Amino acid sequence: MYLRANGVSLLLDPRSPGLPEVVHWGADLGDLSEETAAAVAAAAPYGVAHGALDARPPLELLPHPARGHLGRGGLVGSRAGRAWSPLFATTAVSRAEEGQAGAITVEAVDEQAALSLRSELRLTGQGVLVMRHTLVNDGDDPYDLVSLPVQLPVPARASELLDLTGRWGNERVPQRTTLNHGAWVREGRHGRTGHDAPLLLVAGTAGFGFRDGEAWAVHVAWSGDSTLWAERLPEGPTALGGGELLQAGEVRLGPGEAYSTPWVYAAHSARGLDGISHALHDLVRDRPQHPRAPRPVVLNTWEAVYFDLDPDRLLDMAEQAAQIGVERFVLDDGWFTGRTSDRAGLGDWSVSEAVLPSGLGPLIDRVVDLGMDFGLWVEPEMVNLDSDLARAHPDWLLAVPGRLPPEWRHQQVLDLAHPDAWEHILDRLDELLTEHRISYLKWDHNRDLIDAGHGEGPGVRAQTLAFYRMLDTLRSRHPSVEIESCASGGGRVDLEVLARTDRIWASDCTDALERQSIQRWTGLLVPPELVGAHVSAPRNHQTGRTLDLSFRAGTALFGHFGIEWDVTDATEAERAELAAWVAAYRELRPLLHSGDVVRADHLVDGTELHGVVARDRADALFAAVQTRTATASVPARVVLPGLDPSRTYRVRPQPPGDSPRTMERATPPWLAAGEAILPGSALARVGLPLPILAPEQLLLLRVTAVVGD
Repeated sequence: MYLRANGVSLLLDPRSPGLPEVVHWGADLGDLSEETAAAVAAAAPYGVAHGALDARPPLELLPHPARGHLGRGGLVGSRAGRAWSPLFATTAVSRAEEGQAGAITVEAVDEQAALSLRSELRLTGQGVLVMRHTLVNDGDDPYDLVSLPVQLPVPARASELLDLTGRWGNERVPQRTTLNHGAWVREGRHGRTGHDAPLLLVAGTAGFGFRDGEAWAVHVAWSGDSTLWAERLPEGPTALGGGELLQAGEVRLGPGEAYSTPWVYAAHSARGLDGISHALHDLVRDRPQHPRAPRPVVLNTWEAVYFDLDPDRLLDMAEQAAQIGVERFVLDDGWFTGRTSDRAGLGDWSVSEAVLPSGLGPLIDRVVDLGMDFGLWVEPEMVNLDSDLARAHPDWLLAVPGRLPPEWRHQQVLDLAHPDAWEHILDRLDELLTEHRISYLKWDHNRDLIDAGHGEGPGVRAQTLAFYRMLDTLRSRHPSVEIESCASGGGRVDLEVLARTDRIWASDCTDALERQSIQRWTGLLVPPELVGAHVSAPRNHQTGRTLDLSFRAGTALFGHFGIEWDVTDATEAERAELAAWVAAYRELRPLLHSGDVVRADHLVDGTELHGVVARDRADALFAAVQTRTATASVPARVVLPGLDPSRTYRVRPQPPGDSPRTMERATPPWLAAGEAILPGSALARVGLPLPILAPEQLLLLRVTAVVGD
């Protein structure tokens, strides 16, 4: 069984006594006939070593310890201690063609354990392999499921691992390790994806980078507890795997009931991490629900006013925002009953008469009259104990009976798996969206789920599914309303929540220097048009760092551009400069939100370079970024990746990011002349010298193909 698409192949061998064995997932093997594919599969099995089983255990779609598999990745569960060692046999295999891509479904049973298994594999047109398992209890008594992961083999040349970690305000921190014998395991127990989420687990050839090396990556599309791992054993192939991380007793399948794993996305690249990102970005962009309209310039009021929601000040801010070119005005926290700080009010989703005596209507009407649409902050899954809702319904809290979890930001979690709680919150949100011209919800989630009990059992899985149901229901009732996944910043970023939302908030840290790294690594998975990136105040509220407006705006440009700053406090010169950046974003967003994200490797001395290249390679925008003072007095040339080596390009500074502060007596000659016209091959291999940028400065470069070339 053979699938191929966009430079990737998947080859399965159905001759295993149980489930099909994965012979190859990786670089395209070409247009193999059925006979040739079978010959490759027949030649692939390893020999048998001394001191081992007499027959080699196959690495099946779901490995079986009963057949000698000694690693992770098999089904774990039992019927009160029975049926603990499953042994599935394939009963049917079906295949659906989708152009060069396709899908394979494998049906299998274990009659003795009274279990059925369906494994679904789909190789998309972008070359992304999407997989999941579904387990059905065919018996007469319950089956307690502990673990049902998805895993894939990678070749021995994949000798290094890369994943991400982090914390609140410093998400997406890369870390590398050698893939030695044993397992590298990342478990997320936050009840949401987590600020320290790996995002992707990538195995690659030694030294792989953004543009170099071969890489294999997996992502678990799930917004609750999850696990990812890589494992190398002396006894067999290396594997990458992942799935939902279940609590004891969380999944008990009654007779006839089924459990489906989260979808696991797997991507391969022969050209480094950028190739992984291109495939995943293309997959996300091809979704029917992907935002097609230009991503509007946002002004969010949180860092501008926090809880000080004076109506006249908000109206003044809206006026100034419209003059700057803002297209969406978002009212953040503090608008509802009892909410004068973060200690009270969550759960009481009615407009506060004390804060907005005339309600939301006058503000919304003025925002719309100014040509902007209106957005509103909500945190529907949370509740303060100091709220009418918590006082009336203490049984609606997500908690073990008889005790409350530790508080986090003075709040608890509302048990959305409780039908009455779910209906109550849905009704309040539905009323808000029905009664007001609200185009956008900033949906926040400001704490982890700790000791999260639903009834007598654990509640993370049920809470996650209830959250998905609520989003699905709201979107069916209000299809034109966009929703942002914010979770105290970047705490809920995965492809399953993005199947229901229109962007993510990468981090609560809006410091542009920190955001350079946060956005760079968030972009491994998420395309830039779905990553909220805002211009903060001159002195950043999280770090206290002061940065030039050109650096703040130039950083935000490479995402879904917005403003997190009280523009009424800005000077006329600052507002004029900000308006120029807004105009540049509006001009450039067709390129920025459709092209291939590229990132340069092997840069030193605090210099970074990233950009977006149009799919036809006729246009590109790059940012050369200096994060600190360089050691060398003269910087090295930087290459411009992703261009067509056979074409000729004109390289020019791009206003308004064309005047960074420098530390030089004379600028490079090409820059002094205003442009360079060079072949793409030279730009990719020889590169161009940069000006000697001062620390915390960036230079925008526009690269366009010469007409007629």
